[in-house]
Amino acid sequence: MPAVLQAQVADIAEGYRSTLVLNLITLCVSLVIIHLNNEASTVNLVWFGIALAVVSARAYCMNALTRRGALISAPQTSLRVLSVGALALGLVWATLPWTVPAFDPLGRHAALFLIMGGMAAGSVIKQIGYTPLALNYSIPILVSLVINLLTLWRATEVLIGACLCLMILVFIRRSIWAERMFVSSQVARHEATALADSLTRANSDILRQNSRLEALANRDTLTGLANRMFFHGRLAGDIARAAVVKEEVALLIFDVERFQSINDTLGHSAGDALLREIAARLSSIVEDGSLIARLGGDEFAVVVSGPEALERARAHAASVLEASRRPIHWHQRQAVVGLSVGLAAYPDHAENAEELLACADMALYDAKRGDRRQLREFDPDLRRNAERKRIIEQDLERAIDTGVLGAWFQPQVDLMTRRITGFEALVRWQHPQLGFVSPPEIVNAARAVHLSEQLTARIAGDACLLARRLPKLGLADVTVALNVSPREFALYSVASMLQRVTTAHDVDPSALEIEITEEAILDPALADEQLKQLEQAGYKLAVDDFGMGHSSLAYLIGLKVDRLKIDRSFVRDVARSETNQKLISAMVSLGQSLSLEIVVEGVETPEDAAILARLGCSTAQGFLFARPMPPSALDPWIADHQPNTELKRKGKAKHLSVA
Repeated sequence: MPAVLQAQVADIAEGYRSTLVLNLITLCVSLVIIHLNNEASTVNLVWFGIALAVVSARAYCMNALTRRGALISAPQTSLRVLSVGALALGLVWATLPWTVPAFDPLGRHAALFLIMGGMAAGSVIKQIGYTPLALNYSIPILVSLVINLLTLWRATEVLIGACLCLMILVFIRRSIWAERMFVSSQVARHEATALADSLTRANSDILRQNSRLEALANRDTLTGLANRMFFHGRLAGDIARAAVVKEEVALLIFDVERFQSINDTLGHSAGDALLREIAARLSSIVEDGSLIARLGGDEFAVVVSGPEALERARAHAASVLEASRRPIHWHQRQAVVGLSVGLAAYPDHAENAEELLACADMALYDAKRGDRRQLREFDPDLRRNAERKRIIEQDLERAIDTGVLGAWFQPQVDLMTRRITGFEALVRWQHPQLGFVSPPEIVNAARAVHLSEQLTARIAGDACLLARRLPKLGLADVTVALNVSPREFALYSVASMLQRVTTAHDVDPSALEIEITEEAILDPALADEQLKQLEQAGYKLAVDDFGMGHSSLAYLIGLKVDRLKIDRSFVRDVARSETNQKLISAMVSLGQSLSLEIVVEGVETPEDAAILARLGCSTAQGFLFARPMPPSALDPWIADHQPNTELKRKGKAKHLSVA
């Protein structure tokens, strides 16, 4: 509970200053004792300086957290910061024995021993609200004392060291118990408060006397709009009324674009000013009595009820979007901040308030996913798509593990001889409930549920299985290509994953071709090192969708790319497009100048194939030759289409693919 975290922070803050003062005093006393023992040295002074720096840093952090209100607004973060500070000071105290020559905890250094033990015990006794802070401070000190006692290996010291070990266990158990009691008391306190509030609301006289306070409780303190709690009650009430009088209720959800960026770059005060200005604009535009609320963060809502609610909501959305084009000014600064809007209506899209809010959220998500700064109305397809996405993400891992999801293969053939020159592995999944799941859906779901590596490993494994079979089918020099998204290079080590897969299947890397999109070439920092590892390991490299970006030819040459798969839009209807013919001819010339073979993807008609062959393309892939097929269908297809001639080509030409 946030309230419990706030109480824990408050418990720490209450005596924080006195704790730091006590630490400062004991640090000075310790240094004086060392001096009186005629053992002062530069090491002691350095230790004392570090300790003072840590104490000062802890004081600064507490002041900063207090000044920014983080003790209340971000109690979890505050607790972590304070715990790190306690650990730092505890570690500094723990090093004290090693700054003193021949530390004798029960002899001439007994005073230091007592100071350290007392500080550790005092921390546990005083700090009962939050265990990590107390233990972070005390445990390093006690462990240091135990080590110093045991290393002396004298009976008395060993006995006391053992007692200290037991004390550590007792401290840990006692701290955990004390924190539980503290949390329980806070929970009980808040439950009692909630019960008291409930009884207060039940008393009509008190409600009338406190109407002003109740109104304040329903308002967002930053913008003055209705808050989320009031919004939910009003929305449910409007829908209940609309059900009786047979009217509509329309719900608009607004999301502010780039709000987090403004907060991060210009500060929270700028973000607050922006939210206040957006609230003011909403209030000036929506003047028909509709409820305007801030749901939290950078999200706003408008509830439109009554006659023609849906049409009025559309008009409100259009006016707000138009107003958002005007810059917002504050403190001699300005920014243009766009809005995305989702719209849903009762009873067309939902039967209750919860469903209506979910529908508006889905419409908003669709608006944000598109061109932004636009209105999206809820469509039943959005719900179906959301449910479909949920099922795909839910079942993806099982499909990968069981092999229900796997690779199908599309052949690549020589345009002149029709001999097989390669295969491309394409992901396929026939879901028992959803039917065919498209590759983009699979890839996006894998990224969403962190299964990208497992998915690519599954396809790579299937590609390896085919690569092992090809020599037995008379296709020893034929490679198998698989696609790797450039985003995957940022998620995991593609090179390491492929090494594991090829090693497990005993497949030489040269039997596989790795296809990447231009995005990876455009941003070498994204995948440069891994691409070089793949090249050095012996994998063939291909660039997919080539021609739609601005790849660096110098980088391609330096990387020794084997294939360039140019976007299929250049190949479609090439027989009837002079422009595409000229573009492909230029690509052929480029390939020949770089000693690369050309492979054309997306060939669907004999006319296109003939033109491509005349333009100098040597290898092709597409529905004209074969559709993607499961591994079980490859053997008969190969038997029907592989000429009884020598398969191996002379020479060692590289490859350039045109998709």
